[in-house]
Amino acid sequence: MSLGSRIFKREKLDRYLETDKKFIKTMSAFDLIALGIGAVIGTGIFILPGTVAATKAGPGIILSFIVAAIVCSTSAMCYAEFASALPVAGSAYSYGNLVFGEIIGWILGWALILEYVLAVAAVSSAWGAYFQSFLAGFHIGFPKAISGPFVPSQGTYGNVIAIIIVILISWMLNHGMRSSVRLNNLIVVVKIGIILLFILVGAFYVKPTNWHPFLPYGWMGGSHGGVLGGAAAVFFAYLGFDAVSSSAAEVKNPKRNMPIGIIGTLIVATILYVGVSIVLTGMVSYTKLDVADPVAFALQFVKLNWVAGIISLGALAGMFTMMVTMTYSSSRLIYSIGRDGLLPKLLGKLDKKGSPRNSLITITIVIAFMGGFVPLDQLTNLVNIGTLIAFLFVSFGIIPLRNNKEIQNHHGYQVPWYPVLPIVSGLLCMVMLSQLQAETWIASGIWFVFGLILYFGYGMRHSRISA
Repeated sequence: MSLGSRIFKREKLDRYLETDKKFIKTMSAFDLIALGIGAVIGTGIFILPGTVAATKAGPGIILSFIVAAIVCSTSAMCYAEFASALPVAGSAYSYGNLVFGEIIGWILGWALILEYVLAVAAVSSAWGAYFQSFLAGFHIGFPKAISGPFVPSQGTYGNVIAIIIVILISWMLNHGMRSSVRLNNLIVVVKIGIILLFILVGAFYVKPTNWHPFLPYGWMGGSHGGVLGGAAAVFFAYLGFDAVSSSAAEVKNPKRNMPIGIIGTLIVATILYVGVSIVLTGMVSYTKLDVADPVAFALQFVKLNWVAGIISLGALAGMFTMMVTMTYSSSRLIYSIGRDGLLPKLLGKLDKKGSPRNSLITITIVIAFMGGFVPLDQLTNLVNIGTLIAFLFVSFGIIPLRNNKEIQNHHGYQVPWYPVLPIVSGLLCMVMLSQLQAETWIASGIWFVFGLILYFGYGMRHSRISA
């Protein structure tokens, strides 16, 4: 077999279904939406509507979130069809293996590892900082030496809180998916309640004059960017819904529930982002919102300090559920790659409870080390490139998926306006990729070169597809 035909050889769906049947199917459509909201709605909802309104779109930020949601929904619909047709663990990695071939699947898996690990590590570090400021409100101090990444020149040698929260989440997930989902659902409900509290209380302090002019920078406002520039800036706020697709092997009636979970996540997130944007820009003039914590600033501006305190709890809850979803998804991704032999097969084993314990422990060690010791400020943009590459292939992948006679999706969700919408979705992803900085491309290029060395040096030799 030639190298080309070998690396583009496709996996068989039946083999995936046979391996993944050991997972216990416990998750409902509501669980999936809670999982998705956990990933998508983080601290960004308390920051982006204000800062982007101030710097790019004005009150038109409301339209920016709607435009970004429409753009994101094209990819979401493609994910929904894949999740309906291919109810297996591994998300875009497994989809790539099944419709494009092993090398594309590996590249997508490698991109997702980058996305998940950096996202959780960065958020664990931020969670540690938020938690310290929360404790400071009760006059509880925390030693500087163990409150930041390993930067001896600044007097910090490790972020202990970040490490502890990552280990705690991993322990929770390992304890059982059913109990983990219940706790995640509870915290997501609390988080949404806090956001709704801001919307409902803040609505009484809205002054319609603050919405004039509604489009101070127009639709395309030159250096400011206008509504469309604002949409590009907030597009990344919606990323995370794709993590829902990692859970397909553990979902009851996946043909029905996976599309509901993915598309439902996007709808709920859009309503919450737009609601916060409407109230925030109505409470305070957009010109005053270019601050680090615009929601808390707006509440203090109208003398609602007690709500501002509750918002800090919402930020902690938002980051916690994001880490739960991404850690869960990354463990299923690592399991899937180990299942196929591209990483050590030990990672592709399930324990007696139907949980990929080995992959969860491995990813926990990596994330805890990154979040606790590595300065991540300059690396978080890599999360976006990993996500967009996966979106790109999933979007264009609908075409070979429909043409694959071995994969049937009878009575499952299908993308409307085929093949126009998948192509439009792929092109939109290319546009978003073109907006990323050169440094991001260089850093990701190094990551993918390392990934290809690993694939040709280890993965290709141990892959079960060639067994």
